Amino acid sequence: MPPVPPHNFSWVTPRLAGMAMPRLPAHYQYLHQNGIRHLVSLCEGKPPYHDTCPGVRLHHIRIADFCPPSLQQIERFLQIVEDASAKAEGVGVHCLHGYGRSGTMLACYLVKAQKITGVDAIQEIRRLRPGSIETSEQEKAIIQFHHHIKGR
Repeated sequence: MPPVPPHNFSWVTPRLAGMAMPRLPAHYQYLHQNGIRHLVSLCEGKPPYHDTCPGVRLHHIRIADFCPPSLQQIERFLQIVEDASAKAEGVGVHCLHGYGRSGTMLACYLVKAQKITGVDAIQEIRRLRPGSIETSEQEKAIIQFHHHIKGR
């Protein structure tokens, strides 16, 4: 099977993409072909076939479905993206469908990287990835993250 993108795949920046859970070896091949060397899984379990493409390293940050990440989980995600960026490596992030948990982390990335407010980051991720950030708790986590880094 030729490489195919996972469902709901899209780039948010030139080296950061969101998506639904990869479910086929061809999904990992697609990620690798497109420069993604790090896959951050936000699901409670690891994605199937994650070990079929040794060029894509899995990082597992367990977050229950429809729940917001903790500050520590956000910071871990951002550190993975920062470390990968320093090596010019791409990062993909997924949850089950690529909307709630993934959208929340992507918005937190925009808050930090683009120095924008949580509200602006939520709007931008929803523009780029319609349906993203599913709960008010996820929205609050992004806004609180903005206040956290603004206060440093």
